[in-house]
Amino acid sequence: MPPATPPGGTATGSVAALRAQFRSGKAELLAQFNASRPSSAAVTRLLRGLMRHVDATLAEAWADAMMPAEATLVAAGGYGRGELFPHSDIDVLVLLPNDVKHVAQPRGDRSAPGTPGEALRLAIERFVTACWDIGLEIGSSVRSVEECLEEARRDVTVQTALLESRRVCGSQRLFKQLQDTQAQAMDPRAFLRAKTLEMQQRHTKYEGTPYALEPNCKESPGGLRDLQVVIWVARAAGLGRTWTELAAKGLITKFEASQLSKHECTLKLIRARLHAVAGRREDRLVFDLQTAVAESFGYKATKEQRSSEVLMHRYYWAAKAVTQLNQILMLNIEERVTDSETLPMRPITARFLDRAGMLEVVSDDLYLTNPHAILETFLVYQQTPGLSGLSARTLRALYNARNVMGADFRKDPINRELFLDILRQKSGTTHVMRLMNQTSVLGRYLWVFRRIVGRMQHDLFHVYTVDQHILMVVRNMRRFFIPEHAHEYPFCSQLAAQWDAPWLLYVAAIFHDVAKGRGGDHSELGAVDARRFCRDHGLSREDTALIEFLVLQHLTMSRIAQKEDLSDPEVIQRFAELVGTPRRLTALYLLTVADIRPGRASCWKTCTATPCARWVARSRIWTQRSRRASRKRGRTWPCIRRCPAPKSRCGRRWKSATSRATTPPRSPGTPVRCGGTCRPRCRSCAPDRRQWATGCRCWSMRLTDPTCSRASAATSTMPVSASRTPRSTPRAPVTRWTPSRS
Repeated sequence: MPPATPPGGTATGSVAALRAQFRSGKAELLAQFNASRPSSAAVTRLLRGLMRHVDATLAEAWADAMMPAEATLVAAGGYGRGELFPHSDIDVLVLLPNDVKHVAQPRGDRSAPGTPGEALRLAIERFVTACWDIGLEIGSSVRSVEECLEEARRDVTVQTALLESRRVCGSQRLFKQLQDTQAQAMDPRAFLRAKTLEMQQRHTKYEGTPYALEPNCKESPGGLRDLQVVIWVARAAGLGRTWTELAAKGLITKFEASQLSKHECTLKLIRARLHAVAGRREDRLVFDLQTAVAESFGYKATKEQRSSEVLMHRYYWAAKAVTQLNQILMLNIEERVTDSETLPMRPITARFLDRAGMLEVVSDDLYLTNPHAILETFLVYQQTPGLSGLSARTLRALYNARNVMGADFRKDPINRELFLDILRQKSGTTHVMRLMNQTSVLGRYLWVFRRIVGRMQHDLFHVYTVDQHILMVVRNMRRFFIPEHAHEYPFCSQLAAQWDAPWLLYVAAIFHDVAKGRGGDHSELGAVDARRFCRDHGLSREDTALIEFLVLQHLTMSRIAQKEDLSDPEVIQRFAELVGTPRRLTALYLLTVADIRPGRASCWKTCTATPCARWVARSRIWTQRSRRASRKRGRTWPCIRRCPAPKSRCGRRWKSATSRATTPPRSPGTPVRCGGTCRPRCRSCAPDRRQWATGCRCWSMRLTDPTCSRASAATSTMPVSASRTPRSTPRAPVTRWTPSRS
């Protein structure tokens, strides 16, 4: 006996059977996916299998609800595209003919019982209720063809959903009518402008970078949505629906099509694994799930990296490539749609042209025949006012010339000089460095930089990946030298105004964290890389020493500021001795503020800025006084001599003959470190102690030592006050000595 059908609903037994069938089928597909190796074939099989499984379930629910034959069930959104993730929403449209009365009316205006309108309304209610009872999380809408077009004119989101719609069941003729009517009403230029604006707003919402700590693998820049936008605008313009069709139309090359498919599968795989691990709809790679998702891929933690960092490194590389290819394709489609390919071009140099504010190469194989033009591209971009970006042709040429940038390219003296010229320009440095990183030129030229592209650090001090953090530091350093930004950090701008070579600080900023993730002290490893860069690029010894010092000590100032008392004179003294010169002090302070600013700007401003500024000012005064005192004396003090006592009694043989006193004048007895290697047992070991540097550490030694043969005699014949003997008093002759060769 068939189950009873309640009024206004489907059979209870039928709904229960469909619910059990749907759950078991979905669980089986997910189990197969979790057990399979993470690959593009596995994720494609899962998405297509879920789509077909939902199609069959909806068709049965449609039939059980006794929907009219003239109505059509249409799949929209990602479900209409044929890709259904484990916990994504199922967007469906109940499409009705134009002559059918709309059923979404106020309750008091409903049709009388028994009329066709009331029967249709009850059927739709039975269908939607059954879908939710089965476990299908649907987003449903009921419209006629005319209403669909009217809604699409008002909302580009509805227009996009209809663009990739797909018939599930119902009238084929009605669905064909919807497609034809929509194609006639489509305006490719308006649709392109709307989707471009929508994409820009979405990027702004997600911080404008794919390198956030917890990126959204669907909506963030470089996510799946950026690839979908390309397909949408291409379909609206009639240029193709797949990457293969776009390649056939000449919009992309076969290599670019393969790269797009590869990175798209990577993002889909990460999103599907994320849904499976979370057990719910979750598109953000949050910290709580990153480790579990990484383990589902089979990643293991190492001494240098966590498993989650390995996963995020893979995601960031894919997102970076998607961002680059998305820019190329959107510019290409825009040129096709707006006919900007025929715009006149103004020559800039023999190799580059200006096309409507975009930098254009003269030929597609320019970089393959002349690799020097790769870095020259960015130098011309900096030096030419009015340019707003690189054209699609230029971006594609750079993308296809990546294999040219090998070891010979990096060792070429012309390329090295071009790179230094880029850093020495007065404007555009920040934008060009980001553009070089986006086009993979920076990582190809600086191979040590390539190793940290997309490398995430799971700590409280870095908000972005290492490469993005470095570029943010370069940007902050650049802003110190721009008068328009002097209000942000007035003390830094004041120091920067006295600096003569900003590009040296840019180099130090590039290398300060370049050794992250290798194991060991990244400051020491980065200093080695910086020294090698300076040597290869012909920098002077003074500039090389400065850059190496900044990279090696870039954490010193922040560490002292957080852990020591900045008002303590000894702290100031030790720090000033470490820095040595006011020039190094200024450079280190600017680099420290630029390094802290990206992740802890508010903390720096509220807690550390004022004390550090006073501390730096005191240290600078200390170093300046020290240098003036050293220049005033102007000679080398013979503060260390051979001990006249036998070696067995004095306890050691001195190893150095002279030492330059670089400390300010101090009274005898003040424990100031000597610049040399003097280590006497007592003051009596030197017969002419009046010749010692006033700030020598030897004055801090005790007066006598029982082990020294001269101790008793010195105590009686030469008191401590003899060190203050006036210059008019005759002095005993001093005989210089040379170090022993034994």
